[in-house]
Parts: sequence; structure tokens; C-alpha cells
Amino acid sequence: MPVQYVMYEGIKFPPAYNSEHSLSFAHNEFLVRDDDIFNVTYPKSGMRGTVWMTEILSLIRSHGCPSWSRAVLNSDRMPWFSTRLGLESALSYPTPRLLTCHLPRHIFPKSFSHSSAKVIYTVRNPRDVVVSYYYFSKMCNSYEDPTSFEQFLRDFLNGELPHGSWFEHVRGWMEMKDAENFFFITYEELKQDLHSSVRRLCQFLGQDLDDDAVSSVVQNASFIAMQENPMCNSILLPADIMDQTKGQFLRKGICGDWENHFTVAQSETFDRIYQDRMQGLNMTFPWD
Repeated sequence: MPVQYVMYEGIKFPPAYNSEHSLSFAHNEFLVRDDDIFNVTYPKSGMRGTVWMTEILSLIRSHGCPSWSRAVLNSDRMPWFSTRLGLESALSYPTPRLLTCHLPRHIFPKSFSHSSAKVIYTVRNPRDVVVSYYYFSKMCNSYEDPTSFEQFLRDFLNGELPHGSWFEHVRGWMEMKDAENFFFITYEELKQDLHSSVRRLCQFLGQDLDDDAVSSVVQNASFIAMQENPMCNSILLPADIMDQTKGQFLRKGICGDWENHFTVAQSETFDRIYQDRMQGLNMTFPWD
């Protein structure tokens, strides 16, 4: 059966979690608190999108102690506040809140601009995003099953996938890159040096963790630790939402897997469109 996406402001959203009401409420009525911390990504921006940063931020919050991360589902630790279930959790969540979303900047809560809440934005090589998103869409029943990788890539480049255009998402959020309440990091930096990345995050969040606590965050947020943790590996999701017979939620967690999927022609087309769409951003990413 074809998936009936929820439309909001011209963008498609998966129907299982989102409603027009939850998206509109998040955009127009959600009251951001000054001590809120937002974990924002475009889908599949590293170890299944937001999941890695959720784990890191949870562990920083508990000073490296993994008991919270191992006992409480990640979506309860950091509610997806623009979804139907997550909105209820977020509204009743005690201060200070950790919150998650894939929202582009232009439909992020309006009240954010009058607050000192913090945003952590993780970006990943868009070529790897396409590959990860493709496999995820095959598993997740609230997404159309891709007809082919070629078609999926075309939809990605045209901004026609759920959650909209990657290019517009990144460009919108990067307008905040010099704001003191905005922290930007790439998936590639996290992979290359998680220890330094955690230290930088602690500094941004005003969390004073000693060396042992930082090491514990790094250890418990490793790909292997997360693969084994049912609170973040999505093994507890029912099969009618996530069909794990079609693949693993935490699939590879590597950089550069796109090279095993793109043809030379696809790569050249991608590069041309990427250069055009990212023009004038005046930023260099690890994959450029």
C-alpha cells in the first residue's frame, strides 16, 4: 500500500509519528525554555541520524554513568517534540529538557528566537546520508519502499524525500553558525575523534566532566556499545513499524560507504548539483 505522507508547509513527513497538528503546534505554539537543549539533524546524519548524538548528550547529562541510557528508551530521554507522542512527553518533561527533531530551521518553534536555548546540529556527508536513508526507507513502514537506488538518489537531489531538501535543511541551520547558542559538528568529526568532540560539547553545554567521566561517555557511546543497547538500537520497535528482517537499524556506522553504491555518472551529477546548491555558504566540510 502507498504511504500517505503528512504534508506541512510543503514538506512530507512520515505518517506513523507525525500529524499536521503536532507539526503546527511545534512550529507555532511550542514554548521553548531557556535551558532547553535541542538535538537537530537531517534524517540519517550519522549512525542512524540523531541516535548517536542522543546517546552522547544523555551520557553527558548523567556525567558518564550509563545507567540512564541503558534503562530508558532514547525517545523517552530526548522526546521527538514535533511528533504526536513526543509532543506530550516534551510538554510534561522536567527542566532542563533534552529534545530532538529533524525540523528545518523555517518550521522550528517560533519561540526559539526569543530564548537562549541551545541547538546542537550534526551534519554528515550527504552522499552517505543518501545511502543510509535508502536502506532505512526499505525497513521503516512509514516510508515508501524505494523503487531503486537511482530513483531514490534523484528524489534526494530534488528535495522530494520526507523531511524535505538536505541542501535547504543545512543552509537554513547554517545561518546560525556564529550564534553562541548554536553548536555545529559533523558526523565525520565525531568518528575521527569522539573524545575531543565530547570535550567540546561539554564546554558548549557548561558541563564540567572530569577525564574519567569523558572516557565513560566515549566508551558507552561507541558503535558497539550502542548496537548492544536495546534502548537505542530500535530492536524493541514492533515489526509493523520497523521490519528488522530487511536490515539492521544500526547498520554500519562508517564514513564513505557511498562509494560502494554510486556509479561514476551518479557521483558526477551529485557533485555538480552539490556545488550549485551549496554556493555562497562559505563553509568547508570534511568531505569537500
